[in-house]
Amino acid sequence: MCESCQTKVFQAVDKNYSSFERGFIERRALKPDDVAIDIKYCGICHSDIHQVDNDFGRGVYPMVPGHEITGIVSAVGDQVTNFKVGDRVGVGCFVDSCGECNYCLQGEEQFCTKGVVVVFNSTNYDGSKTYGGYSQNIVVKDKFVIQIPDTLDLAEASPLLCAGITTFSPMKHWNVGPGKKVAIIGMGGLGHIAVQFAHALGADVAVLGHSESKKNEAQQFGADHYYLTSDPETFEKLAGQFDFILNTVAVSLDVDAYISLLKVNGAMVYVGLASEAQSFHVGKLFGKQAIITASNVGGIPMTQEMIQFAAENNILPKIELITADQIPEAYERVLNSDVKYRFVIDMETL
Repeated sequence: MCESCQTKVFQAVDKNYSSFERGFIERRALKPDDVAIDIKYCGICHSDIHQVDNDFGRGVYPMVPGHEITGIVSAVGDQVTNFKVGDRVGVGCFVDSCGECNYCLQGEEQFCTKGVVVVFNSTNYDGSKTYGGYSQNIVVKDKFVIQIPDTLDLAEASPLLCAGITTFSPMKHWNVGPGKKVAIIGMGGLGHIAVQFAHALGADVAVLGHSESKKNEAQQFGADHYYLTSDPETFEKLAGQFDFILNTVAVSLDVDAYISLLKVNGAMVYVGLASEAQSFHVGKLFGKQAIITASNVGGIPMTQEMIQFAAENNILPKIELITADQIPEAYERVLNSDVKYRFVIDMETL
């Protein structure tokens, strides 16, 4: 492995997705606990677009997005024992953490008290900048690399590294399983995976959609019921029915209306990040001791558990494979909700 390696990337040079162009970056030299990966595929997540468009005000350019990375191990450091050259692997949202705080020791690196290092548009502890998966290769600390089972196609596995763990983690936390009634709000990039996980975990699954257009696919993904949120009678009919509601949409909702659907001690969990403030009446919670909360992806151990569960239960994101040149068009289509259901970039086209 070279002291540092130049790799081709597709990068945004300004805060606009039309600014993408090919370029080169330097990946760091292999450290003793590092894994070098030849990237085969990288998914496109809505949060990539938020970062490129500087919606969070932290954009540093040029920026190489991408946090749903799958590929093949090309080299390992001399202290790495759990990976070898040729292994099928993935990298998700994070590439380092302190490894010493209570959260890291519990396998919840996303809450690292020192600050978890995000795979792109972030800063390593040595002050260097992180670059993501719209790239030919990447070098990552071994503890942040995920084994991909042979039964999972690498392209289809890519979205699981973010969308998969984002929906699986709260279901595990809130004990979704047999005997539980679950509602999934929205069936897009997150929702269609959430339906599959909830079904495989043994829950009774309902999709709450705004139109009939995805009803048949919802049933194919494992939904037992499909209800229209555009029909006021839906909320009357389903009052007090659900143990767990997962909100996967990034738009403002009538939160009070959804609270009414919860059972006593039920939970409504946000994984979709709306840009507008959400409001509700606290009084609506009292009658059923309901909970409104959010879920921040999951740590590395749970991500590995999720990947294995997906492989064992044939949980597969529905993807559209694109070339690197199609990334700006794909961003536009994501913003227009014109994708079923996740874009994945073939990095051989870079």
